[in-house]
Amino acid sequence: MDEYSKFDEFESASQRGGIFPGLLLPPLMVIIVGLLISLISSGIAINQSVNAESFNNVSNPSNSQNNGNITGLDLSDSSQGILALVFTPEVHYWSNEIARWSMMSGLDMNMIATVMQIESCGDPFAISGAGAMGLFQVMPFHFLSDEDPFNPETNAIRGLSYLKKSLEASNGDVRLAFAGYNGGISIINRSEDNWALETQHYAYWASGIYSEASQDIESSDRLQEWLGMGGTSLCNQAADWIGMNP
Repeated sequence: MDEYSKFDEFESASQRGGIFPGLLLPPLMVIIVGLLISLISSGIAINQSVNAESFNNVSNPSNSQNNGNITGLDLSDSSQGILALVFTPEVHYWSNEIARWSMMSGLDMNMIATVMQIESCGDPFAISGAGAMGLFQVMPFHFLSDEDPFNPETNAIRGLSYLKKSLEASNGDVRLAFAGYNGGISIINRSEDNWALETQHYAYWASGIYSEASQDIESSDRLQEWLGMGGTSLCNQAADWIGMNP
């Protein structure tokens, strides 16, 4: 139907009368379309707000552990950049989620990826001998009773909230923040000689990987060293779970 025929139909309809006279239909359609666009935009904004609130309003079950309380994240900061090439394919599998969690939390993408790399290599069902669970190896007492620790979103909210608090407690010292994430925030003010050997190793691996990831290079010597010290088996396990192995 050509444009003139369409106009003729509208004109005939206006002569017949009805609920919506033909000549009023185009302006009415503009209003309806405008309202729909506004509702859709509002829905997107509300969804983003709810996701951000899930990071801001993290409530922590009471516990007597030395790891401190999980606090809300300060969303005043905004992360920039893209995920570095140095990370293994299993971590890059989560690149879209890492970007989203980075935007919501204000934490650098490469810092988030560094923790995921060492903690689980991207295995959402990883469990440590100490009982830490999921992508960011969060201890059970950080979750509410009705939460699924292996849900990636829940695990990220809990883990990254604690990482954010550790970074704040260390006054932005990334190496100390990594140590606090592993050994508990209270160790940040202690001499490194008093850190557990595991925490010393963790700070070594994480700070080196993160530093090289921040240099826009394609390979990390520290990451390759970590893989050679047992990280490869962790990554193979992750690849199995997320379906990257044939």
